[in-house]
Amino acid sequence: MDARSPSPPSPWLPFASRRRARDEKREAVLRMAVALFLEQGYHRATLNEVARRLNITKPALYNYFRGKDEILFECWAIGNELVDDCIAETSSGGGSGLDKLRKLLLLYAELMTEDYGKSLVRFDIRDLSEDNRKIVRTAKRRIDRAFRDYIAQGIADGTIKPCDPKLAAFAIAGSLNWIGHWFQPDGAMTGKAVAEEFAIRLTEGIATTSKRKKADKPPGTSKPSREDRGEHHARTAPRAAGQSKRTRHRLR
Repeated sequence: MDARSPSPPSPWLPFASRRRARDEKREAVLRMAVALFLEQGYHRATLNEVARRLNITKPALYNYFRGKDEILFECWAIGNELVDDCIAETSSGGGSGLDKLRKLLLLYAELMTEDYGKSLVRFDIRDLSEDNRKIVRTAKRRIDRAFRDYIAQGIADGTIKPCDPKLAAFAIAGSLNWIGHWFQPDGAMTGKAVAEEFAIRLTEGIATTSKRKKADKPPGTSKPSREDRGEHHARTAPRAAGQSKRTRHRLR
């Protein structure tokens, strides 16, 4: 019979739990940093302030990131992954070219009302390394191509009037990106209501048939229902948590 006394419990968490805790802390840094960068501007915001708001020391930040520019790029990368999700969701659905254009427009517009979406248009890529700037430029071309492809598809299937897909895509993307500059979460309209309005307004001029009847009430003029707010919260909660695909994969 083994008479040895039981071993005392280890003060260290199991490896999987330690990894999860590290990833969650890293995400917390990103959420705080992107909010501060948007509030004060990238150059005015300091890592000292990020650390202070998180109740940690500045050296502790370097356990997760090598520097401020790496945090900036990671904020952009999460926003870009969310755009990729929007494109994938649109592509997986059916419908005409106009249907897909409006779907992508709706998803993209709503993303522009959130912090990581705003990071795509509010931050200057010149603050990134040359390698990361190349990644950003490639991603921007991919987003532009998605809008152009749906416009071209709509022209081909007759749901969109003949037009220059490149110019139409530039006009639409420019309007959508500007949402990230002026939208305020405590404003008169919710992000979803703004997105719904833009999805109609930005396609009315090129659609062969009108989506909205004259007597229709514009979306967003009334407060969303409790069910709508609940649905929106459930759909955007992962974004609010700031978890990128890479982190969500690690946490599985």
